[in-house]
This record gives sequence, C-alpha cells and structure tokens, in this order.
Amino acid sequence: MAKDHPLIPLSCLDFLKLVKKNNNRDWFNKHKDRYLAEYQHMEAFADAVLHELNAHDEIETPSGKKALHRIYRDTRFSKEKTPYKTNWSGSFRRATKLRRGGYYFHIEPGNSFIAGGFWGPNPEDLKRIRDEFAYDAEPLRKILKSKSFVSTFGELQGEQIKTTPKGYSADDPAIDLLRYKQFLLIRPVSDDMVLSKQFVKETAQTFKNMRPFFDYMSEVLTTDVNGISIV
Repeated sequence: MAKDHPLIPLSCLDFLKLVKKNNNRDWFNKHKDRYLAEYQHMEAFADAVLHELNAHDEIETPSGKKALHRIYRDTRFSKEKTPYKTNWSGSFRRATKLRRGGYYFHIEPGNSFIAGGFWGPNPEDLKRIRDEFAYDAEPLRKILKSKSFVSTFGELQGEQIKTTPKGYSADDPAIDLLRYKQFLLIRPVSDDMVLSKQFVKETAQTFKNMRPFFDYMSEVLTTDVNGISIV
C-alpha cells in the first residue's frame, strides 16, 4: 500500500533551498550530516520506486542507492562553477539491449518532474527511428494520441532541428516527427505531490505509462540475427 512507502519529507526540499543559497564547499562540509540524513530519505524513495518498477518491467539498476545521482557537480567543462546541484535526481536502466528507454526523476523545489525516453540517440539509432517514421508513422501517432499518454505527458518533447533532416523529404507526412533529435516524455509534478503519500505510486504509474512508447521504440531499434546487429 502507498501509505507504507517511504515519503520524501519537506526537509529534503528545504535542504535543497539551503544549498542554493549557500552553494560552497565550506557550508556544505559543515552540514554534511544533514545532507547524509536527507540522502537516506531519497535512497528509500528510490528503493520503493524500484520495487514498483520491477513489478512490470525488468530493471538492471540493482538498488535505490545505485539509481541516485551524485549531488556533486562536474565543473571541469562548465561555465557554471557552483560545486553542488540544487536537486535530487535518479535514473533506472531497463535490462538487456532489447529493452530501450530510460526512467528518470528530478526533485527540485518548484521544478520537479518525472521523465523518460531517449536523451541522445546515436546516429545509427536516430536513422533507424526516422526510417520507421518515414515508412509508417501511424503506430507512433496512435500511441501519442492515446488517453493515457496525453493525460500524463501532454505531447512528445525533445530537441528538434528546424530544417529537413538529410535524406528525407520536406513533404513527408511525418516531417513533424522526423525533425526530432531527442524523444522525451516529461510529467511536471508539484511540490505537494512530491511530499504526498501517493508519490511513489504516482511515479511508478507515470513510468508504466511510458511503456507503449518504449515497447514501440524497442521494436524499431532491434534488428534480428540476420540484420546488422541486435541493439
């Protein structure tokens, strides 16, 4: 039952606000014990979501701890030099190369969301996807127009090019889909939802609602043993 799941307490969001105001190593080191306490709450949340996910999908990520991302920012190649992220986040990897797509959550005061999809398809995968759209985009359009998809995600999101991708026609009926370089499903969530007893269930259900899209893309991106490769 949802009431038995660990909750994300308000203190987790409050800590992020403090980090945003005091984003320096001296402050963080003085409050390391507080960070570790809040981290345990997030680990428990991720464990609970993983348990729900494994009920309907096969996940390689072995634990909530392994799902969580580091709060420490890599500033080596970034103009933004603050050392700490001001959000909690984590991701779950689907098992085997035949199951494509990834699950992600982002917890930040006023800017939390649950997401999934394909952040950076390599050129070969992107061509397979576009070739499928050009051949017959109706199966995907049916998924994108489904009640569960629209009510959960609204529409497909992700970076797009403004021109026609090379090798395709500007008059292609699927040109709107062919322009995508990323394929993201994003559901914004309020702070109240993040702090609610239902958030584990809501997160898991949101991930489950991605499955028709993931199943479609997995089929598109998988070739048989007589093809180029199994991806």
